[in-house]
Amino acid sequence: MSQTESSASQNGGVLIVGSITADLTTFSHRLPARGETILGDDFTLVLGGKGANQAIAAALAGSSAYMVSCVGTDLFSPLLTEGLQNAGVNTDHVRRVAGPSGIAHIRVDDSGENDIVMVPLANASLSEAQIDAAFSARAGSSTVLLTQLEIPWALTQYAIRKGHAAGLTVILDPAPAAELDGAIWPLIDIVTPNETEARLLTGINVTDADTAAVAGRWFTDRGVRYALITMAGSGALLVSATEVKRFDAIPVEPVDTTAAGDAFAGYLGAALALGHDLPAAIGRAMAAGALTVTKRGASPSLPLCVDVETLLRERTAVRVMEA
Repeated sequence: MSQTESSASQNGGVLIVGSITADLTTFSHRLPARGETILGDDFTLVLGGKGANQAIAAALAGSSAYMVSCVGTDLFSPLLTEGLQNAGVNTDHVRRVAGPSGIAHIRVDDSGENDIVMVPLANASLSEAQIDAAFSARAGSSTVLLTQLEIPWALTQYAIRKGHAAGLTVILDPAPAAELDGAIWPLIDIVTPNETEARLLTGINVTDADTAAVAGRWFTDRGVRYALITMAGSGALLVSATEVKRFDAIPVEPVDTTAAGDAFAGYLGAALALGHDLPAAIGRAMAAGALTVTKRGASPSLPLCVDVETLLRERTAVRVMEA
């Protein structure tokens, strides 16, 4: 066992219940208007899905990462499972089901902005029994649960209840945003919506730190321990019942924003599992998200731990020089 693996095992792993997709991405100068056909510049086919991306990010961050999901029996299946395994993610609880694997169609323009259509397919076959088996085997060696909304909501809710009952730190990335059962909020330790997701969930238009704080209070008023509102180039805001703390963005030149939120969530979960306090974990997550947008693709853009640490050291050195 490597030093990193030993540390991860000692400090606790991350259990990820979520989606796996094959990401088909086109790159073009701009996105087409409705009914329009344009010529693109490039195309990639890579492993993706919010669950898989977060699992890979957690593994790259140095934590043990246990993926719970489904893939199909199509040509994409080896790409997906081998991609996870090669990144160091445990796939003992990734089940292969008859039919096609999940697909995400992603379009990226020259500014790095994207739009995405995700088709769950095999991801819809995840079951309570599968989640039960994963918790039975891995809850004892995990301290953090990561989950999202690209699997059936009933199963996300089921995983949240299991994670809370097992004493794990439960982190929900509420994407793609959807109306949720209010009874679930008190079981969530950290919710991590971006501005759009916060608006869709709360009805509050998040345009700056003040409105982000109001949206954050919406979550904490309903029982969430911490609301962490991410605002891209405007940084992030951590809201609890008693305080609000702002985290500045790390300036970078964006190439593709796909998976930035997944890098953030994966590194956040891993940092907490490895024993960092919440502000330090958020700092690592911010650095991971910033590095992710500087490269194309979903899982291929997720940064190595050494690169995140280098960026954090550089940022610290700049702040010292400016002081």
